[in-house]
Amino acid sequence: QVQLVESGGGLVQPGESLRLSCVASGNIFRSYIMGWFRQAPGEQRELVASITSGGDTNLVDSVKGRFAVSKDNAKKTVHLQMNGLKPEDTAVYYCNIKNYVSTNFYESYWGQGIQVTVSS
Repeated sequence: QVQLVESGGGLVQPGESLRLSCVASGNIFRSYIMGWFRQAPGEQRELVASITSGGDTNLVDSVKGRFAVSKDNAKKTVHLQMNGLKPEDTAVYYCNIKNYVSTNFYESYWGQGIQVTVSS
């Protein structure tokens, strides 16, 4: 079992920044992918950014140049630095881990989600 707890959300004005954090606890395997997803009202949940256990990162095109994903292995924490926020970034943001038991099999866990609202 893995538990994920997000923090750092809130209400900001367009152009401002937020830093989301996701602290993981429990049995995290050597190989994993941690991701940040978001879901706006009436929309499907979408992947925003991910980082592998090896440190490879991926960002969706709509946030490239504005967002960055990083991790602190010692603290078992993943961060999503969000700069230049836009109203369309408003959503509930979820932390996810794909915990690889073997090459082709993983366990997936979700955080409870945290609200990010960008509005003037």
